[in-house]
Amino acid sequence: MPIKSFLIAIVFTAILFSASFASFVKQPDFAGQFYPSSKDELARMIDKFMEEAPVSPVPQAPLVLIVPHAGYGFSGPTAAFGYKAIRGKRYKTVIILGTSHHKAFSGAALYGAGAFVTSLGQLDIDEEFTQKLLGRQPEVFIDTSAFTKEHSIEVQLPFLQRALADFKIVPIVTGDCSLAACERIALLLKEVIGERQDVLLVVSSDLYHGYSLKEAGQIDGVTLDFLKKMDYRNLYYALREGSSQACGGFGLVIALNLAKDCGLSALRVLNHTNSGLVTGELSEGNWTVGYVSCLIAQEGGGGMLNTQQKKRLLEIARQAIGTYLTTGKKLEFSESDPLLSQKSGAFVTLNQHHELRGCIGNLTASQPLYLTVRDMAIEAAVGDPRFSPLTASGLNEIEIDISVLSEMQKIDSADKIELGKHGVLVRKGYQSGVFLPQVAVETGWNKEEFLNNLCAHKAGLPAGAWKDKNTQLYIFTADVFSESQIK
Repeated sequence: MPIKSFLIAIVFTAILFSASFASFVKQPDFAGQFYPSSKDELARMIDKFMEEAPVSPVPQAPLVLIVPHAGYGFSGPTAAFGYKAIRGKRYKTVIILGTSHHKAFSGAALYGAGAFVTSLGQLDIDEEFTQKLLGRQPEVFIDTSAFTKEHSIEVQLPFLQRALADFKIVPIVTGDCSLAACERIALLLKEVIGERQDVLLVVSSDLYHGYSLKEAGQIDGVTLDFLKKMDYRNLYYALREGSSQACGGFGLVIALNLAKDCGLSALRVLNHTNSGLVTGELSEGNWTVGYVSCLIAQEGGGGMLNTQQKKRLLEIARQAIGTYLTTGKKLEFSESDPLLSQKSGAFVTLNQHHELRGCIGNLTASQPLYLTVRDMAIEAAVGDPRFSPLTASGLNEIEIDISVLSEMQKIDSADKIELGKHGVLVRKGYQSGVFLPQVAVETGWNKEEFLNNLCAHKAGLPAGAWKDKNTQLYIFTADVFSESQIK
């Protein structure tokens, strides 16, 4: 082939490839309608919504987030509750499970390759993940036309861009689904997610649609009851019968099924409202839509960390102490586990012959958890002023306990403290003190004794200072584990 013809062929091929790729880049359909088209205005709006949402980021990374998908002026403040709760978490893949408002089909349609564009920039598709979903269940297939003029996916993207960083997306739109199809899709997602803990499933769904504010409250109450119980089967039947309403209902069924299959049992409702309450249009006969924001994560008795992660943190603590005592230097290393890499506060406690030998912690989430544990372990060994520094020869006699802390929550009454569940920070002026949750269990104190001792012996305040209106009380929970428990 002559060189000129060869070059022309290369250029032609490049043009075809470029055009082919461009066809997979989804441009926004609803900028300027459901949300501002201006980048700066959009960013300011979302940031303001999150700033005003009275919810703290959760200490663990939720698996499922349920958020509404109406225009931002209506459902944006409710969606902000969910996105603020996950803000700054380390996800690599975000599955967005929307619903088809225009195209009729059965099953779940994927946008398998390319990217979505918003006013805030481009979000790439996790093509490796989408490829693993294909060819395994007939209900899951590629159909980019299902995303044309479909807002349920698009309105979630700017919120994700303001809440998270360095992630790819897997957009999925559901059509009509049988219960069996929902169960198969949930199982498929579980199999592809596997042991990963850096995957988030966002379910995009509004609730009640109708002309009665009273009915909105009643029907949403039924739906929320199924959600709180994570009863996906009866939710599905209620959606079919009409006693429950959710325009992303099949996505909710899939998500609840997936969460239960993953061993999760705690759904937390962050905010629930409706368009009538948002706009102040409270008369019967006005069009009303329900909005809810929920998350599903490992909570309660299950703890924040799995056994392997706890074991790794205990290893880090012991290795850090040993390295420092023998070399005088901090252990240098890195961790790829997303939960261990999240910023979190923690305490490290050293016991020798069942007696306290050192306890130092950091209440604030100032650095990744694994580095917090490293540093607090060293401080507990050599920096606790109540004890002489530990020696290398004495390390073998030490048992290590670790307490991984949740976010601090300010409370207005000591009545909200649950002994054995909550740790407490008391603060008045420049004086403060903290007790971990296990202190109440180990001492057998009642609440008044617990708080009196906290004020007098940890904060240097009068014993009853916690009753003073100028004294601040904060509560937190802790995932507590020790070497004797984790073998």
